[in-house]
Amino acid sequence: MRLHRNLTFAVIDSIRDIFNEGVYADKAVEKALKRDKRWGARDRKFVAETIYEIVRWNRLYAEIAEVNIPYDRDNIWRLFSVWCILRGIKLPDWNQIGDVPERRIKGRFAELSKTRKYRESIPDWMDELCISELGEEVWTKEIAALNIQASVILRTNTLNISREILQKKLKAEDVITEIVPHHPDALILPERANVFRTEAFHNGFFEVQDASSQLVAAYLDVKPGMKVVDTCAGAGGKTLHLSALMENKGQVIAMDIYESKLRKLKVRAKRNKAHNIDMRVMRLYKTY
Repeated sequence: MRLHRNLTFAVIDSIRDIFNEGVYADKAVEKALKRDKRWGARDRKFVAETIYEIVRWNRLYAEIAEVNIPYDRDNIWRLFSVWCILRGIKLPDWNQIGDVPERRIKGRFAELSKTRKYRESIPDWMDELCISELGEEVWTKEIAALNIQASVILRTNTLNISREILQKKLKAEDVITEIVPHHPDALILPERANVFRTEAFHNGFFEVQDASSQLVAAYLDVKPGMKVVDTCAGAGGKTLHLSALMENKGQVIAMDIYESKLRKLKVRAKRNKAHNIDMRVMRLYKTY
């Protein structure tokens, strides 16, 4: 793989925003992908996946690079260089990169990988807490499983389309999907794709939602005409599912302490054509 300056600088800037400015990773990625409309699918994939990988494995990479938050520009380049070396990517002769001790990086990786908290890139407190709650054996298996990249799973918005027709429409846009057993509205992508750029997404035909989350609304066995309260709605993945299961009849009251999240739900609800959702911000008061 050959590194390109504009893509790499987008990654560097995003890592700075995430760790130094407290920007959510998904928002940093969203901003980065808007930097150049000329980028193709491979370019966008590189930017998004590299940002997420450096964030996910930050503890491990920072330990190898011997850097600490907040990161200055040189620190971020050291993190990026560690990522490149561990993935076998040849580093270009750029001033920002300088001399990189490849053998030392690989040696540190091999050494740190023997210790779970570094290998799985988690903080000490989490490792200690989960050992006490689950035990060494179960926790070791659990955190390893949590570090496996999740599949992309879609939930059909049955207010607007059936799963079968959605599958055909996505295929027409070169997005191949498969049925998920025991999940009546779910489709899984065997190969990752940017589904947010599809016409089907902009038409409100689906939402991205993991399979286990899709079971929650279904478990409630809601019916059209009911009044249902979602007291921790966030951006509304389950709220939208409830609305669809209720066939847009009755009322779903979506509540959250963060107004910004409910604003996102408002946008999603409009795209989904979900009209029975009432959004309310919860106010927190101290009691003495």
